[in-house]
Amino acid sequence: MVKLSYILLFIISLIVTSPPLTQSFHINNWAISKLETKQETVTNLQFYFHDTISGKDPTAIRVAQAANTEKSPTLFGALLMADDPLTETPDPKSKLIGRAQGIYGSVGKEELALLMVMSFCFTDGMYNGSSISILGKNSALSPVREMPIVGGTGVFRLARGYAVAKTHWYNEVGDAIVAYNVTIVH
Repeated sequence: MVKLSYILLFIISLIVTSPPLTQSFHINNWAISKLETKQETVTNLQFYFHDTISGKDPTAIRVAQAANTEKSPTLFGALLMADDPLTETPDPKSKLIGRAQGIYGSVGKEELALLMVMSFCFTDGMYNGSSISILGKNSALSPVREMPIVGGTGVFRLARGYAVAKTHWYNEVGDAIVAYNVTIVH
């Protein structure tokens, strides 16, 4: 009974000494003034994603793996960090328009399926400084796959949409060039 009274006394003291919710939560005027309502825009983009895991200068590296990953035909449990170039054409020397930065991991035990958590950060042209975020499953061996766009920054603030990916080229090591067609509502 004594323990219960101490607990009740502690809870009451927290309630009495805590500031009211209206004092602890302050809405900044700048946040309200920056939000503007406008008609939504649909933007379609096409670019190429260059994922290189081999060689002297890889753009994606394995940062973690499960104990049995090496025994898995799909590398189930492998987690890679990426900073991949995005270009205008499939040629790696074509114009750089941005970087795909994020994490992807092998989530399929039976199929090569990747969970993609990526920001496509644009560094050229009218989208310079803007980004879109992709979060979803990428069934890497499917000829065409679709992933959701769950947000964005800059020009693409409040973005939603989808990305359609199609492998343009890959090798036995795992390097790949992937074509992306992206439809963004913002």
